[in-house]
Amino acid sequence: MLPEAEARALLGDRRLSFTVLRPPYPALGVGTLRVLRVCEGDGVTRVIAGYDGYERIERDRRERPGAGS
Repeated sequence: MLPEAEARALLGDRRLSFTVLRPPYPALGVGTLRVLRVCEGDGVTRVIAGYDGYERIERDRRERPGAGS
């Protein structure tokens, strides 16, 4: 679980497909972005990353579509 910057440096100039995992609700990543999995195939190195944690973002009721004033 290397930090993303270190992992990217080790991967060099390979062609990358980069995915950041996130929760199914609005959230901000907290902490270090870390590489969780690296897979190679079809000439592409697939990198899956995630943060140490996530902080839920609460939306203001006035911002919700259809909310009355």
